[in-house]
Amino acid sequence: MNWETFYLVCFLIGFLSSAVSFLAGALHLPHFHGAHGHGSGGHGGVSPFNFGTVAAFLAWFGGTGFLLERYSAIWVFLALFISIVSGMAGAAVVFWFLTKLAGQDRPLDPADYEMVGVLGTISSPIRAGGTGELIYQRDGSRKAAPARSENGAALARQTEVIVTRFEGGIAYVRSFQEMSER
Repeated sequence: MNWETFYLVCFLIGFLSSAVSFLAGALHLPHFHGAHGHGSGGHGGVSPFNFGTVAAFLAWFGGTGFLLERYSAIWVFLALFISIVSGMAGAAVVFWFLTKLAGQDRPLDPADYEMVGVLGTISSPIRAGGTGELIYQRDGSRKAAPARSENGAALARQTEVIVTRFEGGIAYVRSFQEMSER
């Protein structure tokens, strides 16, 4: 095997790995999560040695090396050095992109999704024994949920309520005024 073939094989492995990874994510095909480096000392929870960076390194290393060997009369070891630097630059770009994405992640906290105690407003009136709609704020955005009165009483539109329980996707509420009089 000569250097040209070696570089071409590296390029093909790196490029095809990147393409398969991209298509698996874009088309929602079954895939594995190889970009996470748990406990690996990377930035933002991403290891510098992950599937994406290795594939980028191989593609850039192989492509640069192949072009240098095929179309220039450069010394073999200088071509190897330039190819390694090129591969590291390609991997660094992918690593930088992954750390930017990982920097926006935050762990999910079950308390953020707890409905009991949420203060909201009735947007669609609740008839006696019926179901209406509750509007509330969470994570800086307005959200809606079906709501029923806890005691079966009617609640008018624009009534401020507190969720007392949440079952089967329905918030059971009491008016804020009723709760504050206790």
